[in-house]
Amino acid sequence: MEHIHIASRFDKDARRIEGLLVTMAELVERQLQDATRALQINDTELSQKVNQGDHEINKLEARIDELSVRLIALRQPMAEDLRRVVSTLKVSSNLERIGDYAKTMAWRIPVLAQTDSVKSANKTIARMSDLVLSMLRDVMRAYVEQDLSLADSARERDADVDQLNNALFRESLTYMMENPRNIEASTHLLFIAKNLERAGDRVTNIAEQVSFLVTGEIFEEGQD
Repeated sequence: MEHIHIASRFDKDARRIEGLLVTMAELVERQLQDATRALQINDTELSQKVNQGDHEINKLEARIDELSVRLIALRQPMAEDLRRVVSTLKVSSNLERIGDYAKTMAWRIPVLAQTDSVKSANKTIARMSDLVLSMLRDVMRAYVEQDLSLADSARERDADVDQLNNALFRESLTYMMENPRNIEASTHLLFIAKNLERAGDRVTNIAEQVSFLVTGEIFEEGQD
């Protein structure tokens, strides 16, 4: 009977932490959306909102870390329960990094607002952002539902993000060679695209945590 009570308390605490994780993912999603929107319309006020919003994501990560460590100390979970807590910590860390990438994107927008727009590059970045956002939504649903198929689908789409990033790099080189005045804007856009490419990598890391949670198989995360 005592074991049942302990298991019940663990599930209640774990669900609380996972609820915070879902909230964190929703904030990260909004940050990416707002950063991309700010770029498309040169909205420096919206970019500043993204910069300020990063604090909420960091606070949530710290709270998830605190509660997870406390859960391990008090409940001493084993096997599947321990994987559940460890994967939550890993997902939280990756979400925080995606939030950082959105903030870095937003930081460049006031400078870009003072330069000539490269419309084709903006369209490519918007496509990259849409892809990453769809991957993020799917991988978080996969995490909550422990759906390996959905997690794999999200991970596979990262190749499309990489392809768009490579295409933008080649296009930007052409613009910069054609006219030196394009160099500043193109450089900032390339950095923004790289942030999105890294965000896609982070979503891939989360997909791997879904696999770890369900199967116990460990992946080596190599994304900065």
